[in-house]
Amino acid sequence: MKTCNSESPTPKSTEISTVGPAKIANPIKFGRFVEEDDAVLVNISRRTVEGASKSRKKPEHIYFEPAGPRDKIYYDPSKTKCAVVTCGGLCPGLNDVIRAIVMAAFHEYKVPSVLGIQYGLAGFIPEQGYDVIELTPDFVSRIHEFGGTVLGSSRGPQDPEAIVDALERMNVSILFMIGGDGTMRAASTVVAEIEKRGLSISVVGLPKTIDNDINYVSPSFGFDTSVETAAMAIKGAHVEATGAPWGIGMVKVMGRDAGFIAAQSALSCQEVNFCLIPEEPFDIYGEKGFLAALDERMKRRGNAVIVVAEGAGQDLLEASGKQDASGNVKLSDIAALLKREILDHFRKQDIEATLKYIDPSYIIRSVPANANDRIYCSFLGIHAVHAGMSGRTGLVISRWNGRYVHIPMAVVTRGKKRINTCSNYWRAVLESTGQPVSMKND
Repeated sequence: MKTCNSESPTPKSTEISTVGPAKIANPIKFGRFVEEDDAVLVNISRRTVEGASKSRKKPEHIYFEPAGPRDKIYYDPSKTKCAVVTCGGLCPGLNDVIRAIVMAAFHEYKVPSVLGIQYGLAGFIPEQGYDVIELTPDFVSRIHEFGGTVLGSSRGPQDPEAIVDALERMNVSILFMIGGDGTMRAASTVVAEIEKRGLSISVVGLPKTIDNDINYVSPSFGFDTSVETAAMAIKGAHVEATGAPWGIGMVKVMGRDAGFIAAQSALSCQEVNFCLIPEEPFDIYGEKGFLAALDERMKRRGNAVIVVAEGAGQDLLEASGKQDASGNVKLSDIAALLKREILDHFRKQDIEATLKYIDPSYIIRSVPANANDRIYCSFLGIHAVHAGMSGRTGLVISRWNGRYVHIPMAVVTRGKKRINTCSNYWRAVLESTGQPVSMKND
């Protein structure tokens, strides 16, 4: 019986905190303001809206707060100073988000100053010696054309007390933190320290990870670009595989705990024959194992393309026992194991297979954002400014059910989003690749 990954549990509370009551008239003159009683349903299926047909109990609806400008704001724009920091690994779209924040703050609210904190949370620590960058419309006007982040980034925790000390020294009113779930956990500790001191400083998070594994963020920015870039590598692997006798192309993509890049790029190419992800365990050997399935494919078609997420098959390898600066366990190299075992498997049959291995990992995360991600990043940055100016804090900007929403950091950091391997989405991947439903022997 196949075991399915569980879906993310419905959050119990989605209330967004504020630093105080909003009493100042919003200076924006064009467009509509979001009504305070508006809401976006978390679950929108008929079953969740109407309730089960046999149940007399009325369903309890959970809502997210919509993002967008309010008619009243908390901060006086003429006296407001903002700060932006990018944390963790690189991702397409970072510069686009920075640019959108700066442009919205200056042009919509006439905020006099937006500071850029260099090299992640380390930029708040005086001993590190990093200068602060004054972000102006002129400075950010063309940064969206380039990959990476103009502010630089870093991994690793920093003392929340030291971070809040720096915010006080710089007289910052709103801090925008761009990063993944680890950054949002760090942001939560900063919010807690701010509340402990009784300060009126808003902290707004923007979800960044090409792995697309952040809870209730659908998708995270940069994911679309990463899939598009991975697809180019897969097409190259396909050309190599079909250009040699017994040709095999193997592409390793990012995906520590979730295989969204591998699955989505496999669907986009339609040339992938095996998609290996962390959520779906597999055996290498045995009657139903991966090598048996690959052997059948090769003898039937003469070539194969394999896409493997970096976190797949870790149970088949010896754990490294090491961690990176963010506390993530350093993964063992599944691609090296597969390459060795594939070639050895065919060599034992006196077959010299030709295997071409492509690892586009850092290309995937360092390229400029594509058109879809640029648009998405712009909306995220703009809505982050609206949220911060209204005095909201401890939230993450997201897109959910077609609407931009505010999600509490506590909900986002509760766990990681993963592929449900009993879902129609994963079934579509299996149908596209033609691989077996399971490559486990038990």
